[in-house]
Amino acid sequence: MMDHAAEMAGMDAALLERAALNAVPAPRVAWDGPFVLRAFHGGTGRANAASSLDPADDPDLPARIARVEAHYARLGLPCRFRSTPLDPPGLAPLLLERGYREAEGALVMTGRVPETEDPAAHWCEGPDAEWLSVLATAEYQSETRRAEKEEALPLMARPATWLVLRIDGMAAACGHAVADGRLCGLFDLAVRPEFQRQGLGRRLLGALAGWGALQGAGLCWLQVAPGNAAARRVYAAAGFAEVYAYRYFLRN
Repeated sequence: MMDHAAEMAGMDAALLERAALNAVPAPRVAWDGPFVLRAFHGGTGRANAASSLDPADDPDLPARIARVEAHYARLGLPCRFRSTPLDPPGLAPLLLERGYREAEGALVMTGRVPETEDPAAHWCEGPDAEWLSVLATAEYQSETRRAEKEEALPLMARPATWLVLRIDGMAAACGHAVADGRLCGLFDLAVRPEFQRQGLGRRLLGALAGWGALQGAGLCWLQVAPGNAAARRVYAAAGFAEVYAYRYFLRN
């Protein structure tokens, strides 16, 4: 059986980037050459940014950037580029020359997680009020970000689930998973502050991995902010390893 390190050696960013496009929906999608331009309400970065899916040289890149900017201007949204290993050569310097600034993105990690059936698990068909209340304790929920999560369900094109772990009757932790072939994407993992350091992060991972396995997905992947040292320790202890990183470029 192929071990995780060997499997990762053959996995490139393109596979995970496509899985992310499937897992994080956006109702307005356009293409300009190798760039996919996605737009929602302007909240979540992945659903409101342009990113390349082909790292080949792009002689039309300066004109393409200008067209992308015009596209988002027509939509009344700020122009945001998501920079990944699939960028064409020279993208970042061109954006900096045009007055963009770099902003934090995320590390993309993969791992095989032991599957569990958790007696505290409450499975939801969508991001209900209880689920959102837990997430709000860990992530700033602007009006646009919350609206995007609430409106995502009818846009989902892959099997998805939302999970709440209840401890003594209280919603203590939450997570969201999307199955896409052999990949199971894990999102919005959060534990209420008063329940932290009790192993609920590992329990979330195990329960969501179990759901993914039922969908035929054996390899989990997730995104985490580079500065979130506590979450990175939990994920590393669970067997996750970094595959690549991405960052954003925003217009000043």
